[in-house]
Amino acid sequence: MKKFDAAIAGGGLIGGAIALELARAGLRVGVFDRQEPGKEASWAGAGIISPAPEGPAMIPLVPLGKASLALYPEFVAMVEEIYGESVGYRPKGTLEALFSPDARAELSTVIALHHGLGLTAEPLRAEDARALEPALSEDLEAAVLRPEEASVDNRALTRSVLEAAQRSGVEIFSGSGAEGIWSESGRCVGLKLKNEKVQAEWTIIAAGCFSAGIEGVTRYAPVVPAKGQMVSLRAEEIEIERVLWSEKLYLVPRNDGRILAGATVEHVGFDKALTAGAIEKILQAAIELAPRLSSARIEEMWAGLRPDSPDHLPILGPTDMEGLLMATGHFRSGITLTPITARLVRQWVTEQRVGVDWDRFSPMRFESASADATRPARA
Repeated sequence: MKKFDAAIAGGGLIGGAIALELARAGLRVGVFDRQEPGKEASWAGAGIISPAPEGPAMIPLVPLGKASLALYPEFVAMVEEIYGESVGYRPKGTLEALFSPDARAELSTVIALHHGLGLTAEPLRAEDARALEPALSEDLEAAVLRPEEASVDNRALTRSVLEAAQRSGVEIFSGSGAEGIWSESGRCVGLKLKNEKVQAEWTIIAAGCFSAGIEGVTRYAPVVPAKGQMVSLRAEEIEIERVLWSEKLYLVPRNDGRILAGATVEHVGFDKALTAGAIEKILQAAIELAPRLSSARIEEMWAGLRPDSPDHLPILGPTDMEGLLMATGHFRSGITLTPITARLVRQWVTEQRVGVDWDRFSPMRFESASADATRPARA
């Protein structure tokens, strides 16, 4: 029987980063993935690193996002030092483009919101925004510069994190997905695989949208897949420095000259098929934002499945079962939240405390909601 200090279900970027943190703290760690590690949401993302909320529901996530953004330079430097290859980290900021006739009022609202949340944001006139990013459309009315944000080549980062984890002593098992948690006397003592059990002092569920399919996990992490379709473009005559964001899509430049355009949010189960309508919308919105992309070559198209929770917030922390932790449900913020998630899990496992408040993201919030829903109403 395999025995570890920590057994992690899920070998994506977050599972790999947690494993790396724990191994560097001296623990013996095993990572178990249903397929080749790093080939699900970690592979399919765009790599945007931003704590800015995409809507009111995401505002509780801002402090965690800010903490993770602050950790990114150290995290990247550590991974690159161990593995020896660049992960395409670009701390060049985000430019949010506004096109509405009410852009001036919208600009004031966006700036006020960001400043109220402690986020850096600068208002830009259309001509100043185009001076920074000449590829932007002439129809631009105004823009917001978020200079502290960044992006990373998430495929390179995931590959590097997994390799760095192995070089730090982590054992990674491909094609060995967890089918259930193993509990005895009310304590989690490891994972159940298809034909064996794995014993561990700590069991961590980081299997993304597949987490809820692990027996015993659903009540803590009722995650569902949220499909996102994306397109990779290449246009030598167009240079984009920053992440470009509009209400319809984002464009993310890579160091190798590619420009990623995406992404849809579709709740269609585990279907990863590309659809003509979604790709058409992405391309149309990309050309509206940066018209010269009309001559860009399409290099690749793909779809991925993000792990979405009922309230669209991550599921982080200990459960009411001793030895069992959740690290899933990151939805559209998985890349952003990787360093802080790994740090918090390591702190809890090794010190039984955390440096950032994570109670809002507790797995037990779903248990509480279920109990409230079934409690009889008072007369």
